[in-house]
Amino acid sequence: MVEKLKKIVLVFMLQILSISLYAQKSVTQFLGIPVDGSKPEMIQKLKSKGFTSSPVDKDILVGEFNGKNVFVNIVTNNNKVCRIVLNDVNTSNESDIKIRFNYLVLQFKKNKKYFTLAQSDQDYIIPDDEDISYEMSVKKKRYEADFYQMPTELDTVSIREKVKSILASKYTEEQLSNPTEELKKEMITTGATYLLDIFSKNSVWFMISELYGKYYISMFYDNEYNRANGDDL
Repeated sequence: MVEKLKKIVLVFMLQILSISLYAQKSVTQFLGIPVDGSKPEMIQKLKSKGFTSSPVDKDILVGEFNGKNVFVNIVTNNNKVCRIVLNDVNTSNESDIKIRFNYLVLQFKKNKKYFTLAQSDQDYIIPDDEDISYEMSVKKKRYEADFYQMPTELDTVSIREKVKSILASKYTEEQLSNPTEELKKEMITTGATYLLDIFSKNSVWFMISELYGKYYISMFYDNEYNRANGDDL
């Protein structure tokens, strides 16, 4: 998985050489809203987008997203928003949920704001004849599709400087300024690893969830910068 993502990032690096933006804190966005800040702030921002509080729980919002009615849950860590969770309000049968899941996969793949490890349009796609009820209940299969939201801002100059600083312990300034072909390859690989770390912070993924024989989509917009990393242990 990591090697595939590195290859994708390597290609992406070649495509961004002429772009001048900022990568360091470009966090995941949901409806144009950074997945960040406090929970009350996020609730107010989502309400400005048309979401309303659930009559059951004021911290759970209800509204329309991508043509479907959804519940919205806001997850925090150390009082900072780290995840937006969307769950379909209405459940579906097995046939309909496969269609919905597959359509979502194609929507994300066509959206230039995202990239994925998937190598073809058929990756993640559920075959028409697959018995997902059996696969999920007996084989414990998890139907999930993982994507990475492209940072809204990337500073290629800063990336190059970061790569140089990472390699500074191994090479002199002169070597880094006039790299050999072998060093150029190492710089690209180092840059890919650095970008991989940045992109992995902007994870957007979805899965099929099940409740009493009915199915629904759960979708997650994650800001890994704010996720628990073991500091509190």
